[in-house]
Amino acid sequence: MTDTARTPSEPGEGPAEAVSAPREATYAPGTGASPTGRGSRRRRLRWLRYAAVVTAVLVLAAGGLGWAAYNKLNGNITKDTTAAAELERYEKERPTPLVHDAQNILLIGSDSRSGPDNRKYGRDPGTQRSDTTILLHLAADRQSATAVSLPRDLMVDIPSCRRPDGSRTRAQFAQFNWAFEFGGTACTIRTVEKLTDIRVDHHMVVDFAGFKDMVDAVDGVQVCLKNPIDDRGAKLRLPAGAQMLNGEQALGYVRARKSLGNGSDTERMDRQQEFLAALVNKVRSNDVLLNPTKLYPVLDAATSSLTTDPGLASLRGLYELVRGVRNIPTERVQFLTVPRRSYTYDANRDELVEPAAEALFTRLRMDEPVQVARAATAETYERAASKSYEDAADNSADGAEDAYEEGESEDYEDAAYDEDDGDSWSDEKPDDPTHTPSPAPTFRGNTADRTACE
Repeated sequence: MTDTARTPSEPGEGPAEAVSAPREATYAPGTGASPTGRGSRRRRLRWLRYAAVVTAVLVLAAGGLGWAAYNKLNGNITKDTTAAAELERYEKERPTPLVHDAQNILLIGSDSRSGPDNRKYGRDPGTQRSDTTILLHLAADRQSATAVSLPRDLMVDIPSCRRPDGSRTRAQFAQFNWAFEFGGTACTIRTVEKLTDIRVDHHMVVDFAGFKDMVDAVDGVQVCLKNPIDDRGAKLRLPAGAQMLNGEQALGYVRARKSLGNGSDTERMDRQQEFLAALVNKVRSNDVLLNPTKLYPVLDAATSSLTTDPGLASLRGLYELVRGVRNIPTERVQFLTVPRRSYTYDANRDELVEPAAEALFTRLRMDEPVQVARAATAETYERAASKSYEDAADNSADGAEDAYEEGESEDYEDAAYDEDDGDSWSDEKPDDPTHTPSPAPTFRGNTADRTACE
């Protein structure tokens, strides 16, 4: 087939007289073409202009769609200015960050029944409690992440907090998840900081509907069930073995308690940690991150259900956070529960195991590594730590008595008494070498590289 667009005068062509009649006959009337090639060049220039215009329109359209998607995702995020303002009022009492670039983020799963998507999980009393609370520590070098679950039934000191109606609660010793009911995120953050002496840099709150949407957006998450589940309260019925859970099933799985295992909140937190590890792996997989058609629904579900502090309340803020942690190896993404045991005066409540809990909090404050292992190893550590704590407490009491007898009781009381409260002792602990943890202590927990049925 001959090329009618090229002329004999162009390089690579033969003499003009070599052009055959059939080639001349291919020029269509009315097109302006001629054997000299001038019409052909004009036609090509017109097509180039048309192509440029079409390309420009497509680029602008793609850019417009990208900008529209960005604005939608950015607008999905709810900015928690109320908590920010309340925390600002108590800035002087908050812990000081000790390690530059290390970050601590409080993740709160709200059990709010408000809204059409959450109402089916129970009556809406107009209040909410934190169903799940995790303190996520990101190492300064971004080579590890440690997620510490705080039991909702843990007995803690809750400070006086501002209610939504402007009134204030009294400071009290109560179960941890009451803080969220009393004063929302700000009260929960102040309670966590009082308990751990760790500065909370950011916070995120997700409700039931948001959690379900994220699981559905990644086409489900696989878990491994040792026994079948039939829990009416959690609306969950599953056979034993490997199961791919959709959003509704996943919500029931992480909330179920009495029908699984020994019915304890500790086992429930273990299941939550295992599920979150599986979800992290699913989101980080190339099947999601490198597939825009799958990534966008995940981002849409995540941002639609998210309430954050102003520092994270934008795609830019979230991107800066994710960019620093996306390359953390899964074996260095750790999940554990703060060392706890049944509360002495109520078996349905929890209390910290000391000094194991303080050892953990100290490591996180100082951005020092911790290790997690199966139950037996960590429980051995906690038992040893508890004995050490009791011995240290006896020595501390003896020292205080000696100081009092030597006439130093006034200084001792000034150091230990909290004048602002007036009727309680401060949480400040004197320096004590017995509280120094051993290198990289081991705690009961799991890592994100564990497979669902391992």
